[in-house]
Amino acid sequence: MASTQPPALPSSSTQHSGAGGTVQLTNVRKCYGDFVAVENLSLSIKPGRIYGLLGPNGAGKTSTLRMIIGIIVPDSGQISVFGETLKLAHKDRFGYLPEERGLYKKMKVLEHLLLLAQLKGLSANEALKRARSWCDRFELSAWTGKKVEELSKGMQQKVQFIGAVLHDPELIVMDEPFSGLDPASTVVLKDVLLELAKSGKTILLSTHGMDQAEKLCHSICLVNHGRAVLEGDLSQIKAGYGKCNVQIKYDGDARFLQESRLVQSFNDYGNYVEVRLAPGADTQELLKLASAGARLSKFEVMEPSLEEIFIDAVSKPAVSQSAEKSNA
Repeated sequence: MASTQPPALPSSSTQHSGAGGTVQLTNVRKCYGDFVAVENLSLSIKPGRIYGLLGPNGAGKTSTLRMIIGIIVPDSGQISVFGETLKLAHKDRFGYLPEERGLYKKMKVLEHLLLLAQLKGLSANEALKRARSWCDRFELSAWTGKKVEELSKGMQQKVQFIGAVLHDPELIVMDEPFSGLDPASTVVLKDVLLELAKSGKTILLSTHGMDQAEKLCHSICLVNHGRAVLEGDLSQIKAGYGKCNVQIKYDGDARFLQESRLVQSFNDYGNYVEVRLAPGADTQELLKLASAGARLSKFEVMEPSLEEIFIDAVSKPAVSQSAEKSNA
């Protein structure tokens, strides 16, 4: 296994983030012709946090990420980073991993990483040192002499991530960072992201993996049709939904699932079911009813998953909400 520690991170990495947060969007709008990709979007990302920008395909996530790092400009609204209006001078303080592969296929892995690092101002010696350390971390050392096109999609994704963080950026922006990674590599990347956040880096990621986002993100913004439908601290958002879900593992009769006064909806996997309680339902009554016809090995009342919150939020009209409203 690779080392469990990332390359050393400077202790001064967050000193310029600004009191107002690392990223602030205020009423941002972006159109492509007649198509409105982002509409009146506002969000705030604090230093040292992992922030998830989530939503269905075509919701405006990639456009938002590209505006934040200055690849494209908004039609209206304001974007500030590190407490200042976004400007070209900030670019070397960003690390960006795009959803599409952005690597030169004919270049060798190590040569490519050295090029990316030196474009960000690192010396050749420092770039080599950091590149080798990160390649060790991601078990790519045996592949550094290979051309990018000789690597699997997962390996290319790891190379692309290393290229995004080699220069020690303060803000790391990633569009689908787990794409193409096997389970073991996903765990390594997850650990790295947590360590980077603990060191003071600000991480903004877009992902379709609700399970990964739920485990990683401190705060989220759910966007649909270019608008924020839910934004704020993830734990507060989940608490605002209440403990309206029950996980039941059972053997036997499942007729209790048809009790509409107790069960609003459910996903049944055979001997395991996830139940959404009907409004006002008594969990003890459901437990009694389920136990009458089935042998239960698990009955747990819990908050809804981020995936359920996501589905619920995007199925509603795109009206901006906040975590505070969820708690109301």
